[in-house]
Amino acid sequence: MPKSIHSTQPPLKFIPQQFNPLILQIVRWLLPIGLRFRTRPWLPAGIVNIEAKNVEVLAELYQQFQAGKTRFLLAFRHPEVEDPMCMLYLLSRIVPKVARQENIELQYPTHSYFLYDRGMTVWAGDWLGWLFSRVGGVPVHRGKRLDRQAIQTARELFANGKFPIAVAPEGGTNGHSGIVSPLEPGVSQLGFWCAEDLQKANRSETVVIVPIAIQYRYVDPPWLKLDELLTKLEADSGLPVMENPQGEREEIYYQRIYRLGEYLITEMEEFYRRFYHQDIPKTISTDESSSPNEVLINRLHCLLDKSLQVAEQYFGVQAQGNFIDRCRRLEEAGWNYIYREDLPNISALPRFKRGLADWIAQEADLRMRHMRIVESFVAVTANYIQEKPTAERFAETTLLIFDMLSRIKDTTLPGRPRLGLRQAQITIGEPISVTERWKNSQGDRHASRQSASNLTKDLQIALEKMIS
Repeated sequence: MPKSIHSTQPPLKFIPQQFNPLILQIVRWLLPIGLRFRTRPWLPAGIVNIEAKNVEVLAELYQQFQAGKTRFLLAFRHPEVEDPMCMLYLLSRIVPKVARQENIELQYPTHSYFLYDRGMTVWAGDWLGWLFSRVGGVPVHRGKRLDRQAIQTARELFANGKFPIAVAPEGGTNGHSGIVSPLEPGVSQLGFWCAEDLQKANRSETVVIVPIAIQYRYVDPPWLKLDELLTKLEADSGLPVMENPQGEREEIYYQRIYRLGEYLITEMEEFYRRFYHQDIPKTISTDESSSPNEVLINRLHCLLDKSLQVAEQYFGVQAQGNFIDRCRRLEEAGWNYIYREDLPNISALPRFKRGLADWIAQEADLRMRHMRIVESFVAVTANYIQEKPTAERFAETTLLIFDMLSRIKDTTLPGRPRLGLRQAQITIGEPISVTERWKNSQGDRHASRQSASNLTKDLQIALEKMIS
């Protein structure tokens, strides 16, 4: 979790992509260790196995790519922070293995360029930007209306790069293996640009987008660890710990999560009423047939809306779009207050002006915390646990509550608890043709926009079917 910001910062510069085969090879050697232990070597609770389906589809695409017959983009689901490592494992180990089994000749390495959030280097450190640039990463400012350097670099790599390119079309993690967040339109636009660039260069490659689903499951259901975490969350929130409740295990955990969620929502509603003067109704009008879950979710959505309004009012940002859209705009507004492009030399500022700049940066960081809390809950639904009361869904929901409490407590260590060893399941979907859609929409701007929108919808449907 990022540390609090207390002073103004220089602008976030673009980090050029500087692919280095040696650095990639070192990362590949270290990958199993990273998957197993990640950043906490004393806690053996990482990913111990990765399985993949329909890999031959990807192997054949790489063969066609290397033969100059196709260009493709890997559109992968992004439920957890471990997803990029799983993708690297897929490309570096599983794809070559399947290719050998299927007698598909490939040139090595099988790799991809990828887009990543520029904000990752803010909380992780500059070393991450250095590393990502050497293994093919391109930083993108989420929420920025026109990140020209990132867009131009990604467009160039898609059409002319040595490797395909990978993008998470959801734009960020949502903490749910079983829910796909609304997709951002950038992936479809990149596909159309690539088809256009190839046509202008009189090249015959076809352009496709490959949907890839990633899901996680525990090797052994971590009921004991989950109980310990819920007990800690209950104690931290000031809610009496439930002692030895009676009933089926799944029902017990459901009751505890519901009780904790309702309590925290009630506390946060009063917090925003009292200190931010938000008009939050004591009761939410709902249909008589609404379940308690639906009533609670309606209250949560009302609370998230008010939380975003607090930040939007401060930054002067209009509330447009869904929660994710609003979070992206607020993030960029906050960064503009902290990473000051209008101050080329911060150290040369008079102490008075530097003090004002630091004041604004610190307050912007505090206001952005409202948005960070909302980010944790953008994918929460009324019946996610009840539809499939698995240990994974209980754990995902509980960890989102942990994130929220950690942000409020300003906890930076030890980070998210690891409840147990996990396995990853990767599914390769059928490639979606971009070239034909682009050709059919030429000469009509409205048709082109509609075709790109339809492509985004089709990709969303494909990803949802793959995880259902």
